[in-house]
Amino acid sequence: MPKFILIGSGLAGGLQAAYLGRRGYDVELYERRGDPREGNLVGGRSINLALSTRGIHALRQLGIADEVLRHAIPMPGRMIHDKSGDLHFSPYDRDPRKHINSIGRAALNTTVIEAALRFPSVRVFFNHRCTSVDLTETAGYLETDNGRVTARGDAIIGVDGAFSAVRQSMQKQLPNFQYDESYLAHGYKELTIPPAADGAWRMEKNALHIWPRRSFMMIALPNPDGSFTCTLFWEFKGPRSFETTTSDDDVRRFFEEEFPDAVPLMPAILEEFRENPTGSLVTIRCAPWSYKDKVALVGDAAHAVVPFYGQGMNAAFEDCVVLDECLAEFPENREWAFTEYFQRRKQNADALADLAVQNFIEMRDKTASKTFRAKRKLDHWLEAALPGIYLPLYTMVTFTRMPYAVAAKRARIQDAMVYGTIGVVVLLVALLVARFF
Repeated sequence: MPKFILIGSGLAGGLQAAYLGRRGYDVELYERRGDPREGNLVGGRSINLALSTRGIHALRQLGIADEVLRHAIPMPGRMIHDKSGDLHFSPYDRDPRKHINSIGRAALNTTVIEAALRFPSVRVFFNHRCTSVDLTETAGYLETDNGRVTARGDAIIGVDGAFSAVRQSMQKQLPNFQYDESYLAHGYKELTIPPAADGAWRMEKNALHIWPRRSFMMIALPNPDGSFTCTLFWEFKGPRSFETTTSDDDVRRFFEEEFPDAVPLMPAILEEFRENPTGSLVTIRCAPWSYKDKVALVGDAAHAVVPFYGQGMNAAFEDCVVLDECLAEFPENREWAFTEYFQRRKQNADALADLAVQNFIEMRDKTASKTFRAKRKLDHWLEAALPGIYLPLYTMVTFTRMPYAVAAKRARIQDAMVYGTIGVVVLLVALLVARFF
């Protein structure tokens, strides 16, 4: 059987190794960080993930979905926090049984790595940092504490994140490689709401909490230990921004003005704001995702997106499913399998990238408005009135496995029909009123 070298044992890397191991391939998985099973967590990086239908399907194919979901907290909707402290719960779907799942990164990463290691042909190496890849020789060059290592195989899969060393090697070695990265003007910083003294959650645990403030926002997701991981998404530069708000007094004043109900729940806010890094939000598009039968990209290495649809991990897991399907369909022609995988996923990855940016605007600008909440209710009413015909965009993206590009197109058509009809009705009513009064 062919030998696969996987670079990156994050969430998608571990899952991809499990899929390849299930088919009997010889797999070596290399990760630059330490073993997450030993508590090697990266500070300032979200420990929360929103697992939904696509990701659950990918886990279910390996028989580990139930194991993962035991550690998850269901979130059937958003809890909107007004400046006044008023709360508004907005369900994600008309069916209250539909929910996304808050899951810890470390627990999920450990589960997928252990799933991969159940297959005897899979080996995992931690503390191996990939510096480059030779595409024609199918060789990965790695650095360890004990010196340099060369990993050789029949194919290399880059699952090493948004700043992928495998993709960077493709950029340098392929003359027609297309690459684009775009950054939001906003960055993010992670903060914490600790559990109560008795270990209980200090806000509604079964909700994704949002403090929408027009040009910026804060969100919070629940953790099994009773805490919430908060993330502030705020402009890098400007009169009120990460750049200008640096002193403890300025930070305290900003949070007391914008998030007054959260401040009493965040005792370490000043220390965390000062010490936790400010991250950037990048969208990455590239093409192609493979080179001959030798190299392919999966997950953020191929298509990093901003986190506002909660689909980054789910899309990466879906990559693993599709690549597995393509390898099964073309077992004797890996180059064609890689090409077919790219053809099936590229337009959907691009559609998700656009949807994620649009959802940031929705979350920070619109979720607090009565008009937005009315539209959500109309969406749910239409879904009930037209079963199988009308589906809200969020439902298609989050609670189905419909291709992202198909969901985006269908939503545009639905909106045009619904709001066009509403416009005609309003016009007719206005004409009737004008005629008789």
